[in-house]
Amino acid sequence: MFRGLAVTIGLLAALPAVAGEMNADEARRFVIGKMFTYTCFEGSRGQGRVNADGSVAGSIQIQGAGPVRFAHLPANTLQLRGESVCASLRGMPFEPCFNLDKTSEVSFRGSVSGMGFAYCDFHHQGGTQMLM
Repeated sequence: MFRGLAVTIGLLAALPAVAGEMNADEARRFVIGKMFTYTCFEGSRGQGRVNADGSVAGSIQIQGAGPVRFAHLPANTLQLRGESVCASLRGMPFEPCFNLDKTSEVSFRGSVSGMGFAYCDFHHQGGTQMLM
């Protein structure tokens, strides 16, 4: 009984090191240059990589149906603003910032700040190459 309790306490003590909101610098180290698959709240899915210059390249299948499309966003699309990661997209009337919550050693959830229902779950499966 005490052995199981000790293991449980040990696992719970390790959780803050694994899970929790990432600041901009932590997010940069966790994400840059790695290939992530993702699924979003409304069904969209794909894979992509954020580059050190703030550009993004990947694929998306809107609402999980139809063709898979290649997408590329130019340098400085993603920018660090204090402790936040924000997006600068041409034609958008505002620049959304994101809450980035690390959910494991290889995954995180990104949501639009103030709109927690609008999220995508990202999972790194190793490597940096995109699969089509």
